[in-house]
Amino acid sequence: MTENDPRFSAAFWDRRYGTQQVWSGQPNPALVEEISPLSPGTALDVGCGEGADAIWLANKGWQVTGIDFSGHALATAAAHTPADLAGRITWDRADVRDWQPNEGALYDVVAAAFLQFPTPVRRSVFAALAARVAPGGHLVIVGHHPGDLHTAMPRPNEPELYYTAADLAADLPGVAWRILTRTARPRYDGTHNHSHAHGGGVLVHDTVLTAQRTEGM
Repeated sequence: MTENDPRFSAAFWDRRYGTQQVWSGQPNPALVEEISPLSPGTALDVGCGEGADAIWLANKGWQVTGIDFSGHALATAAAHTPADLAGRITWDRADVRDWQPNEGALYDVVAAAFLQFPTPVRRSVFAALAARVAPGGHLVIVGHHPGDLHTAMPRPNEPELYYTAADLAADLPGVAWRILTRTARPRYDGTHNHSHAHGGGVLVHDTVLTAQRTEGM
């Protein structure tokens, strides 16, 4: 796999988002758990898709920028945004691999859920996102854990797409970070109609890293 893989293109995601709603419309529970204790400020939601996380953030008082490859996804997100929250969210179509915020903007929270790039691209992207965190702000990353390859979930059998929280922590640029959460968060995923004795689908683990930027505090 290379960074030119068609799965990492706007055209691929426009096709995926162009026919029906892809996700549940509910915010990611790990992001909710990590961000709920924080005081609202400015937030960057990277790979925002159909906007559930960004809309949740706006509802909690954050001023949000949501970016995604797909114009179709962003159109869906905008259509799903309650009118009273529309002024709190800016939707921006961009390729996260080379996206630059306006005037070098920094954010109180930079959040990314399930950005699964090959290792060199992932390191570059997440380093760039870490650079967008304001002093005292938080980087929150959620992703598919490598252990999920050994479950019944139909994940791509491409180990380099997966990462642990320890991997993410080791790749943080500089030393100006305080690690608040570094875990593999268990959940039952019933998306693909797999049965499980607990009645909740297949047990998977989400990699979760929350790090606070201490430089300049």
